[in-house]
Amino acid sequence: MDEIAEWTRAQERVIALVAGLPAARAATTVPACPDWTVRDLLSHMVGLGADVVAGNEPDDHNAAWTARQVDARRDRDVDALVAEWRALTGPLQSWMAEHGTRPLGDVTIHEQDLRGALGEPGAQDTPATAAMRERFAGRLGARLDPELPPIALVGPGWSWCSRGEPTDAPVELRASDFDLARALVTRRSAAQLGAWTVRGDVGPYLDAFAILGPLPERDLAE
Repeated sequence: MDEIAEWTRAQERVIALVAGLPAARAATTVPACPDWTVRDLLSHMVGLGADVVAGNEPDDHNAAWTARQVDARRDRDVDALVAEWRALTGPLQSWMAEHGTRPLGDVTIHEQDLRGALGEPGAQDTPATAAMRERFAGRLGARLDPELPPIALVGPGWSWCSRGEPTDAPVELRASDFDLARALVTRRSAAQLGAWTVRGDVGPYLDAFAILGPLPERDLAE
C-alpha cells in the first residue's frame, strides 16, 4: 500500500464530503466526537496537518493540542478550512515521505466520523481502513490482561485472535469487517460489542477496547 497516496485519496473524499456544506450542516454535532461539530472536526484535521508540517506534534496528541487547532480556526468557515488544507497537501506529502505516515490514521478515522455525522456512508473497504484494523488489533492485544482467556474478532473476510486460533477462543465477537475496524478505534459502544458476542462474556475485555478514550456512551454507525 502506498500510504501517502491513501492519505491523499482520503483527503479528497473528505473535501468532496464537506465542500460547500451549508453552515447549519457544518454545525451538526459529530456523534463519535460529541464535543465537536463537523466544522470543529474539520478544523482539527486541517490543524493537525499544519502542526505536523510546522514540527508542532506532541507524542500523545493530547486534548489541549487538538483544542488549540479548533480554537485557532473559530472564525473560518468550511470553504476557508478546505482552502487551508489544500495548501498543506504538498508540504504534508513531503513531510510524510521523509518522516512516516502517522497522519494517515487521523484522516482515516475521522473521515468515518464525519460520514456518521452527515449520514453519508462510504469508503468502508479501503486499504487504509484495513491497515488501521491490523494496527489497532495489535494495540488491543497489548492492552489485554494476560490472565484473561483469548478473545477472537471474526468478520466475513478478516479475523484476529489475541492468542491461538479464533475457533478456539472462549470469547468471540462477530461483526462486519468494517464494524470491527471501527470498534478497534473506539467507535463502538459497550452495548454494540456485547451484541456481537456469540461466545463468552466480553465484559472483562471492555476496558482494553478503550484505546482512544472512553467507549462511546451511545451506539455509533456510519
